[in-house]
Amino acid sequence: MKNELSIPAQDRPSPRTLADPLYYLRNFVWVIEWVRSRYGNLLDASEREFVAEFLALPEASQGILVRMVMRKGTVFRVDKLAYPELGATPRAIRPLADRQWVKTEPLLDLEALFNLFTWPELRRVLAEPLTQAGFTGNRKGEALSVLTEMGLDARTAPEWGLTETPACEFRLMPLCDRFRLMFFGNLHQDWSEFVVTELGTYHYESVEFTEESRPFHSRAEIDTYLQLHACREGFYRGEALDETAAAIPPLPSENPWLARMRDRLVFKIAREWERAGELGEACLLYHDCGHPEARGRLLRVLEKGGDHELALALARQAYAAPATEAERQHLHRLLPRLERSLGLPPSISRPKKTTLQKLELSLPLAASVELAVVEHLHTTDAPTYYVENTLLTGLFGLLCWEPVFAPLPGAFFHPFQRGPADLHWPDFYRRRKASFDACFRQLDSGEYRSSILKNFSNKQGRLSPFVHWDLLSETLLQQALLCIPAQHLKLIFGRILGDIQINRAGLPDLIQFWPEQGHYQMIEVKGPGDRLQDNQLRWIEYCVAHQMPISVCYLQWAA
Repeated sequence: MKNELSIPAQDRPSPRTLADPLYYLRNFVWVIEWVRSRYGNLLDASEREFVAEFLALPEASQGILVRMVMRKGTVFRVDKLAYPELGATPRAIRPLADRQWVKTEPLLDLEALFNLFTWPELRRVLAEPLTQAGFTGNRKGEALSVLTEMGLDARTAPEWGLTETPACEFRLMPLCDRFRLMFFGNLHQDWSEFVVTELGTYHYESVEFTEESRPFHSRAEIDTYLQLHACREGFYRGEALDETAAAIPPLPSENPWLARMRDRLVFKIAREWERAGELGEACLLYHDCGHPEARGRLLRVLEKGGDHELALALARQAYAAPATEAERQHLHRLLPRLERSLGLPPSISRPKKTTLQKLELSLPLAASVELAVVEHLHTTDAPTYYVENTLLTGLFGLLCWEPVFAPLPGAFFHPFQRGPADLHWPDFYRRRKASFDACFRQLDSGEYRSSILKNFSNKQGRLSPFVHWDLLSETLLQQALLCIPAQHLKLIFGRILGDIQINRAGLPDLIQFWPEQGHYQMIEVKGPGDRLQDNQLRWIEYCVAHQMPISVCYLQWAA
């Protein structure tokens, strides 16, 4: 089935346009039908019962439920749930309350009370406790702090004195979040995706879906995601690190997508232990973490803790098979340092220092160092552009559009994906090798120019992990294709593909073209006090090693 939101298909429902006043309800039904058709074997009895009962509800009750799903929080004022297309709100809510999906007149603690009601309303009904507390201010937040210290118990709205403004509590948010997770494969996307897509804010590539196109293959995997998400939320709320770490669940299967999520969380916790000086705790987490930077951090912690012998043994093991260029770069610095600390002779030679072509400028103070250099260098015969990580990655994305959006299992599983879910997996290229190799052969045959310009026209505006449409123009592309040799593009594209997550960044800030001569120059700009970052150094060394024109511009502001 195709990810074509505007074309109804016989085997699935079709989302509605904003012209339909109940578009949000139609889209919600579309999602639960999608989930039911794809995850039928993973739904339990209560979830299947919810779908059946929901679809049998009066339309107004369905609509008010969806409105609550899409709002922030789970407790609402009934008078704020007024929607003309749904009629009387209390009548729409009644069937939900009968099923205990909504609780009428829930208990409201002070925080919920202050979130729901205005300061004039609260000041009227809370006058007595505020007077008892000696509160004479006029700020809602200060009043909440004062009353919280009094330890007032939760009460219903009428018990608080708000007899004319009933409240209700939606009790199915965890279930609806579970359906949202099964549809999107994550919890950072939400129901607004339908709206922004319909409004034309985002345009997604159309991708074929297969039966294997789903991120979860067991209830245990869904449960694990939800547990990891809860741990991550707790981490960002500042909960105790030991409690958060202890709550991280083991993986129920070899799901690489869940493994990456777990490793990212473990790495974040380990970094916090390290910053707090708890090096033993950090070592334990780094040691069993699959995050690409975990081994490097472990070596740093061992060195910091004085365990140089173990650090050296692990560093030599890592140097024999570095996971990334970044790790190799780090080991070139770490190994000699560890060996010196142990009185050992160096086991590796220092990397040859790259000879950089430098440009030193003194220019009037401006808001941006990059744009100041662009303005200084730009001429009609030698146009200069601020492109940073957009032009070369954009050329790569336009040439390789087909393999990037190949409908492989585990890559695409819903219609709102900017790119494949396995983009940063180690086997991303291997799974698409034949298709990528076909694109790279166009660089040998000369067909790449027409393919890039064709995709620039035909795919205009569609989201891609590589193409930033706002920063590309046909003029810029034409000049790049005229001036940058195909062999250089092949080298650059190959390095990007070798480690997409790392090598999409660090590219030079500027590019200058000489269209008449068919020549170009990449320029990294450094302002006063700035220095080259490691990923920038790796790109510069790569370009110099392959004789691609690159220089570093050091800018000082003129007095």
